[in-house]
Amino acid sequence: MKTLYFDCFAGAAGDMILGALIDAGVPFNHVRAALGSLAVEGVAVSTERVLKAGVSSLAFRVTGSPTSAHAHHHLNAIFAAIERSSLSAAGKARATRMFTRLAEAEAAIHGTTMEKVHLHEVGAPDSIIDIVGTVAAMEWINAGQVVVSPVNVGGGMVHTAHGVFPVPAPATVRLLGNLPVYSSGAQMETLTPTGALILSEFATATGVLPAMRVTAVGYGAGTRDLPETPNVVRLIVGEADDSSSLPQVVMLACEIDDMNPQIFGALMDRLYDAGALEVFYQPVQMKKSRPGTLLTVIGPPSRQQDLAGLIFRETTTIGLRVQPVSRLVLERTTEDVTTPFGVVRFKVARQGQTVINAQPEFDDLVRAAGAHDVPIKMVQAAAQKAWLDRR
Repeated sequence: MKTLYFDCFAGAAGDMILGALIDAGVPFNHVRAALGSLAVEGVAVSTERVLKAGVSSLAFRVTGSPTSAHAHHHLNAIFAAIERSSLSAAGKARATRMFTRLAEAEAAIHGTTMEKVHLHEVGAPDSIIDIVGTVAAMEWINAGQVVVSPVNVGGGMVHTAHGVFPVPAPATVRLLGNLPVYSSGAQMETLTPTGALILSEFATATGVLPAMRVTAVGYGAGTRDLPETPNVVRLIVGEADDSSSLPQVVMLACEIDDMNPQIFGALMDRLYDAGALEVFYQPVQMKKSRPGTLLTVIGPPSRQQDLAGLIFRETTTIGLRVQPVSRLVLERTTEDVTTPFGVVRFKVARQGQTVINAQPEFDDLVRAAGAHDVPIKMVQAAAQKAWLDRR
């Protein structure tokens, strides 16, 4: 599986991300062709190789001045520009969704409606080109996994169309999604709203560099020079190393000894609704000889923050242990068998072409037993016989 790792130690902006993609192998002509007639007359795109703190990087440039009287656009104008591009239908849908997210964030910040939002920094022609160009580049590279590192947001204050705000700017904060962020202390904005929008849109996971065989590296240059640090986004492209890397989940655990036990049942339902793969409780003996309950939750890495937030909100714990865990999973399918009591679904697990395990869905057994007023074990036996007879 092709894997992309965006290393954002110096933050990220739209032009930096697009420059990194082109430097890593996406043809510039593909990006330019995909933009089609998107750019208004008087604006051109180009690339330039530059040095950033001694690192050879690719700068994606949008040059010239738009002849349009409006350098910034409302949402409908941006949607129309996207439709004029040469993106695929799926690419146009994604770009439209990204600007809808932006408009929703701006409307929430300024207490207005999406229809009245006037997009400033991200509505400028160069930012529209950055976003649409990145969508085209990501379609070309066709990665199965996109991992984003913790992102350096910078520090200090930033000038916006609405005044001077602390870094990260309000729009940037609302567009972060589940991206982990930090500040290195540099007194400048290193993560822009465009950068936050793109990274949060494409990230399938966040964290450290995943196991992979590296096939390409790209450096996308920013417009500033940082002290001692290259102002670049580094993109590492590779193939997931299946020989050393298994599918990853995250395990969250804590002990609880001071909560109404009735809450545990409702908590389990809410954790599953929030994306947990497994939730289970174990009795434990805690300090001062108090009986307690060990809560263990297993879920996808992308749901870690949501699951942790839910545990803190719904329980009395004040701390969680978080651990990445590898797992082996058999291929699973659901198949129907016909019994004298009706159709019963079977959960079938295979390793290659070999059936390792098959079990009837218990809810189906209960339903059929109730409908025919017979013991559940009778329906279970009939279902297992039907499965074996069919095979």
